Amino acid sequence: FGDGFDVMFRPDNPRFVYAMSQGGNLGYVDTETGQTKFIRPVHPEGVRLRFNWNAALAQDPFNPCGIYYGSQFLHRSRDCGQSWEIISPDLTTNDSTKQQQEKSGGLTIDNTTAENFTTIIAIAPSPLDSQLIWVGTDDGNLQLTRDGGITWTNLADRLPDARPGSWIPYIEAGTHNPGEAFIVVNDYRRNDWRPMVFHTTDFGATFRRIVDESQVSGHALSIVQDLEEPRLLFLGTDHGLWVSIDAGANWSKWTNGFPSAPTADLKIHPREHDLIVATFGRAAWILDDIRPLREIARSSGQVLEQPFKVFPAPDAYLAEFRSYQGIRFAADARFQGQNRFPDAMITVWVQPPAEKPGEDKEALPEEAKEGEEAAAEEAARPTPRKKPKVKVRVLNAGGDTIRTFSSEVDTGMTRIHWNLRTDGVEFPSRRKRRPDADPPAGYEVLPGTYKLLLSYGKHTDSTFVTVHLDPRLRLSLEDLQAKQAAYESFYDMVRTAKEGFDRLQEAGKTLKRVNEALALAPDSLKKDLGQLTKDLKKKIAELEKLYMMPPDTKGIQRSPDLLNTALFRASSYLNSSDGAPNPTARL
Repeated sequence: FGDGFDVMFRPDNPRFVYAMSQGGNLGYVDTETGQTKFIRPVHPEGVRLRFNWNAALAQDPFNPCGIYYGSQFLHRSRDCGQSWEIISPDLTTNDSTKQQQEKSGGLTIDNTTAENFTTIIAIAPSPLDSQLIWVGTDDGNLQLTRDGGITWTNLADRLPDARPGSWIPYIEAGTHNPGEAFIVVNDYRRNDWRPMVFHTTDFGATFRRIVDESQVSGHALSIVQDLEEPRLLFLGTDHGLWVSIDAGANWSKWTNGFPSAPTADLKIHPREHDLIVATFGRAAWILDDIRPLREIARSSGQVLEQPFKVFPAPDAYLAEFRSYQGIRFAADARFQGQNRFPDAMITVWVQPPAEKPGEDKEALPEEAKEGEEAAAEEAARPTPRKKPKVKVRVLNAGGDTIRTFSSEVDTGMTRIHWNLRTDGVEFPSRRKRRPDADPPAGYEVLPGTYKLLLSYGKHTDSTFVTVHLDPRLRLSLEDLQAKQAAYESFYDMVRTAKEGFDRLQEAGKTLKRVNEALALAPDSLKKDLGQLTKDLKKKIAELEKLYMMPPDTKGIQRSPDLLNTALFRASSYLNSSDGAPNPTARL
């Protein structure tokens, strides 16, 4: 409960969550029962603790039940907040002139803890060295211990261009080099709107400013270094999300699907390779699978010089989802975020065509310029453009092609999806499929690893996708294989039905051609054959009615006796079964 503060899962048991609220209040929450234990630390000698409105909270990377918490001191718990120890002196300036929030000058006092000052607001334990901890304060101190809190060094005066007293709200401890850290500094509260992030690789002996107003807008709020490629950085500012593939030498704003919102926190999921983004006012965002950006950073952008490239694909899950929770048609009355597609997600790069050098307009005569302007107006009119397609073949472990499909792509980075299904069969239908149409989708594949071959024009590339079963389902491989075997038997029936219906359709077309040929025949022959073709058309129509309703049927009419209805119903039973079809499905 609170106005929106840090929430931190216990890493070895996500049932339990640390939830902070304003002024240093901290709870240990059991998400199954709802029980909350109040675990805010106290000083053993009764010293008044100064907690920021949004106090600093951090997980100990080396102890799943270890946490750090900041007042003016650094507190450490080794038992999930049941007991605490103080491992630092006062790490702030302890400026008493900034600790007079209880004085109002005669006005009604408004002391809600939002007025607390000279407090710790950032804690960053090193994931590489259990003795190394960085701390930032709201009054400009940058503290470092390399011996687990026995001694501390204030490095604030080593930050170039940072004004004394600036906030240090975010620190990213290096994930590759223990001496590395990224220090976010902002001073917008004193009308200094410059984005500032400083980088050290030598435990703070020297710092280099890697974010400034020449490439980035909005004061800096957060930064994260990739877990695998140290040159890949993500930056959050008051104006949105930024990315660098060269360790901060150059920055680009990320605008694809992400708003220009204050980006307050950034984390990279070590298993899913996703960037998790916390915004102020625009909820949480997930940038799925940042591995293509890793490839770009690792190659210094050279991978983008290829005309066509397929990047490694994340794992996919044969997941089941509830269609709704509680309210199904909520309109705008209820906010619900989007989930990632459960399909296999493939990221491809299509190199944009090279720009053609333009003509020098100044060298053209006036009448040529006018003609060029008219041509430009004509060219500016929107014309439908058919996007090129990537053709995809999915191969199983035995090398057999089990699925073929195509997907439209644009130039640049594009994501396409495979729905984890095999090629299916066509059901009886009057609608003629396009010659270039993809085969219909069939049943779901088995868990395993699949190779995807992608073709774009004369270019080809490939990747692998590992498919997992929904971990919430208790199904054996034998169950899934039995389901596929039932589908194959069912598909044989569908093919037979489709073949019979197609023959009826072809017979109808033959009769139509006969009638057209009779236009020049003698009247006697025309009469006899005309009656015969009429009788045959009637019989064909009667046989087609065993499959589906006539094409001129009005309204909605559903008949359980139609063959197509029986086939679709059987397909529904098979699709919803866990293994081999149950007795109802067999009927």
